[in-house]
Amino acid sequence: MSNRVVHFEIPYDDRDRATSFYRELFAWNMQAMPEQDYMMVMTGPMSDAGMPTEAGFINGGMFQRQEPFGPPVLVVQVDDIDKTLERISSLNGSTVSEKQAVGNMGFAAYFKDPEGNLMGLWQNAG
Repeated sequence: MSNRVVHFEIPYDDRDRATSFYRELFAWNMQAMPEQDYMMVMTGPMSDAGMPTEAGFINGGMFQRQEPFGPPVLVVQVDDIDKTLERISSLNGSTVSEKQAVGNMGFAAYFKDPEGNLMGLWQNAG
């Protein structure tokens, strides 16, 4: 089936700062691809062959910010938005929009990472 989100890419100005932020915040694994000046980002468990071992997540990459590529807005599901926003602040990110109810489905909030990228958080209701 087509039209599915299958990959994401996050631009950075400082690779070490950006990778450290996402490693610390979400425990994402990173793998450098120096021949392409690119970082592979694994958001879930992977097999030795580099394939996801669980359903329900996508992997992505990070690259040096450059035109014409603009910043993405990705939304990451978390267990507790309030605690995650506190952690973001401690890692030099900043809250853009506090936790807000989205009908009876859950809650959303937005933050900027240390690279200035706008990102979203989602917490299921319940």
